[in-house]
Amino acid sequence: MTEALPVRYLGAARLAVPAVGLGCMALAGMYGTPAESGSLRVLDRALELGCTFLDTSDAYGPFTNEELIGRALAGRRDQVVLATKFGNVRRPDGSFLQVNGDPKYVPEACDASLRRLGVDYIDLYYLHRVDPRVPIEETVGAMADLVAAGKVGHLGLSEAAPDTIRRAHGVHPITALQTEYSLWSREPEAEILPLVRELGIGFVAYAPVGRGFLAGRFHDPVELLPGDVRRNHPRFAGENLRSNAAVAARVRAIAEARGVTPAQLALAWLLTQGDEIVPIPGTASAEHLEQNIAAAFVTLTPEELASVGDAFPPGAAAGDRYADMSLVNR
Repeated sequence: MTEALPVRYLGAARLAVPAVGLGCMALAGMYGTPAESGSLRVLDRALELGCTFLDTSDAYGPFTNEELIGRALAGRRDQVVLATKFGNVRRPDGSFLQVNGDPKYVPEACDASLRRLGVDYIDLYYLHRVDPRVPIEETVGAMADLVAAGKVGHLGLSEAAPDTIRRAHGVHPITALQTEYSLWSREPEAEILPLVRELGIGFVAYAPVGRGFLAGRFHDPVELLPGDVRRNHPRFAGENLRSNAAVAARVRAIAEARGVTPAQLALAWLLTQGDEIVPIPGTASAEHLEQNIAAAFVTLTPEELASVGDAFPPGAAAGDRYADMSLVNR
């Protein structure tokens, strides 16, 4: 692949990023236990191909993903747009502890991420989940102090509700909202996407191929490794999984007819939903990385787009996105 990845711009600040970024959670062992050498090769290959928008979090590992990214970026910090997140606090074994949006915690979390990443600034710093105990104005106010201090370039929110987004944006411009969006998670189309367009906020779509499901994988629970966090997701369980597999077969059929992979079809569809949308598919495979990036060059006809949308209409997926949906859209 020699053609440069198209550029998209997040928010009114027009933060320039490649049209397809890399979600780094899969490199943290949360979908299994990838070897560090393999993870570093994936990151090297991403930079070689111009996939220079890297998304991580202090919760991935926890902490080990940021450390890995730091090792990968040694001597080439200026080549990437680096995004990380805070507030989704986990125990050392990775189990969830709490959401923390306390203004006093914000600078502590940022300084710890800077140390692990081995950098002196973060391009895009997200609140990973909204803390219902703390007014969003207070959390974002503390995040804005990081911008003033030169530690953070731009602010973001993840899985925030419309009213929360609007209130946060009134305190300091929000450059990007990160929320799950894919063919089998089309909920943002109702309220979130219209709102971010109104406010001039970019939209970063995580899990854009349904955590690998839309790529044609994991149609039987036995395919998931014991340590795979997808085992906790209702959509990957029992009857839900069987129902979803039947619907996904339609996407595979369209992809085969088009001569692309199902993941490429899902990403190409997503990229047509708006220029403010930037998907960040995650993978621990250099081969899958290359396929995902190639989706930026797939052009779908109006008929193909309609067929894909009809195959996976809003609400088609069986099961909630998370076992505990109280942590999202608040």
